Amino acid sequence: MTKHILEKLADTNSECEIWWDSSPLVYPSWKEETLADAPEGKRGEWQEQLDRLYDQNIIDSKGTMGFRGVTTNPPLSLQAIQLDPQGWTKTIKDIAAADKALDVEGVYWATYLDLVKKGAAAIRPVFEKSGYKYGMLSGQVDPRFVTDGERMLAQGLSIAAQGDNVMVKLPGSKEGYEVLEELTARGIATNNTTSFTVPQYSRCRAAVTAGLQRAKAAGVDLSKWRSVITHMSSRLAQLGDWEKEAKQRGISLSMMELRDGEEAVLKRAYWQGKDIGHPSKMLQCSMRVEKDDEGKVVSRHIQDYAGSDMVYTCPPSYIAGLMKVEDELGEFDPKAIEREPNPKTLEKLLKLPSFRQAYEFEGMKPGEFSQYGSFQSTATEFATATRQTVDFVRMVVEG
Repeated sequence: MTKHILEKLADTNSECEIWWDSSPLVYPSWKEETLADAPEGKRGEWQEQLDRLYDQNIIDSKGTMGFRGVTTNPPLSLQAIQLDPQGWTKTIKDIAAADKALDVEGVYWATYLDLVKKGAAAIRPVFEKSGYKYGMLSGQVDPRFVTDGERMLAQGLSIAAQGDNVMVKLPGSKEGYEVLEELTARGIATNNTTSFTVPQYSRCRAAVTAGLQRAKAAGVDLSKWRSVITHMSSRLAQLGDWEKEAKQRGISLSMMELRDGEEAVLKRAYWQGKDIGHPSKMLQCSMRVEKDDEGKVVSRHIQDYAGSDMVYTCPPSYIAGLMKVEDELGEFDPKAIEREPNPKTLEKLLKLPSFRQAYEFEGMKPGEFSQYGSFQSTATEFATATRQTVDFVRMVVEG
């Protein structure tokens, strides 16, 4: 048996988790497309690997398969609908017919909840066989309303109602963390998304701690609760203001130096959580396969953190990209998580205001989180995908 590259990453720490970053409903079609594109002589090997990653018939003795969880976001949910427009057209028509009082937005939200419910059901065997430790699916509150706490709370409760293995994804805004505390106090699992910076992660941990204290005082059942804190890796450096601020100051930054900065932020956040023994796990997404400054193929978003117990949630395109270059990436260093970020790069980056906002523990106040460059860019992208999905619903409803 030849292990998949993500299985090799997981071998560096028994508590490391690999998640699928898309709806489980698209996995079968994606797998067939990927196998059709396999290099000569690799198809059989790839077939075995992809079967192990997501095949509930081979859940191991710990109650897990390759993927220990699932995340979704608005662009990925839109993709699931686009892959099966006829099926979702029928679903939308059925929802609209069942409740004629719903407007287009109401039908959209009911459709999204149906997508969450079906995805959670697909991964549920892992949840049950692992004793509720793994097998959760994340459903996200509407990214058009990242500062509307009342609306996010109502949506979070409706998402959580789709299954006890559903985590609620909440934005890293001031209001998002207030809702996160409230849901935690009710024993509802959460995933902090659109989060990039150490101040956000510190605030998230404080919200989780406060929520857990309230839950325990009220005797709330926490047996199915867990928390992850998402670090949106490449989005931090590439969708924010680091490069613009560097250019204005006459500072040159290579792609690998940007990755050094992302590494510095995530490792500082990771070790802060370890130092205080916090129950939330760091989760990394938005990872890339690329070439370093010397032309060598790398994926630093996993190579720099090998040996950690992080969660890595991997979209289909990233997994396929890793498989194509697996022979070039080499072995994982199980001590990589302990390596210090490049001090020379850190010296350059600390001259940039937006890097200091991300790296310093008091770099931002909660009211500033939703104004941070990477947050705004990502929230805008997610809101755009949501509007596209709503428009698909509108076309179906209006015929």
